[in-house]
Amino acid sequence: MSERSGNRDLVREFLSYIQVEKGLSANTLQSYARDIAKLQSWAVNANKRVEALERKDLREWIASMSREGLAPSSISRSVSAARSFFRFLMLDGHIKRHPAEDIHTPQRHARLPQFLTEEEMERLLLAPDIKTDLGVRDRALIELMYAAGLRVSEACSLRASDIDIEAALVTCHGKGNKERRVPIGKSAVHWLQRYLAIRKQFGSEGKLELFLHHGKRMSRQTAWALIKKYAAVAGAPDISPHTLRHSFATHLMQHGADSRSVQALLGHSDISTTEIYTHITDLHMRKTYDRFHPRARIGSPRVSKS
Repeated sequence: MSERSGNRDLVREFLSYIQVEKGLSANTLQSYARDIAKLQSWAVNANKRVEALERKDLREWIASMSREGLAPSSISRSVSAARSFFRFLMLDGHIKRHPAEDIHTPQRHARLPQFLTEEEMERLLLAPDIKTDLGVRDRALIELMYAAGLRVSEACSLRASDIDIEAALVTCHGKGNKERRVPIGKSAVHWLQRYLAIRKQFGSEGKLELFLHHGKRMSRQTAWALIKKYAAVAGAPDISPHTLRHSFATHLMQHGADSRSVQALLGHSDISTTEIYTHITDLHMRKTYDRFHPRARIGSPRVSKS
């Protein structure tokens, strides 16, 4: 067996392993495959076996991705995939040391997630015309996405049976089809009740999905277009549905929620993914302090020399 075919076998074994162990979606699995393919290609060009790469090799690989102009977020994702790959190689006995364990990617948080302020979020919630059935549906959608920190795919795939009005809970299926139950507040419950009372207007007969559009399950594209439309009406920044999820997490942490609880609510498997919201909150506190503390901008007095 050639070196190259052996490497491919290890990659295939890794992808099969994470598919079974983590229950990843097809899209996430393809993302892992692309990122490991980048690493494998770089190793072949460097005339090295991918499983024999050392820490200094991985630093060169990261530097090469930076030179190619890849976004910091893309580099971080590739390095994360490499960490998982080498962890698998260790567990399977192919290597004795983990070369990527404490590798840090430059400018990892160069692009912080976009989120709305609480005032902007309030304006967005008030944007739909609730005198119409469409407005009530859209208000319920936005309220629920913000109340539970849902991804747009999670919101669109919800079934009516996933909402427990009495317990104020929503059951959703995240990445890798992982199920989580998230509490929702009184405001979201109120608008869901109003929407469920008129849901039949959207052709709900025999339909299991919660949010409907022209008698069919609301698509991600439709939800995206609706949120962008209401953001424009509200005078809020140009946003995506994921901004509501970022706003949910950021506002929780700004009000004192701990990162482990937010991790569970978001359904993150890795706490490091959640900790970026701590970074956002730190910046928010810094700006608030600089703006409002009376001595925040007063420099040290000069001591005159006698």
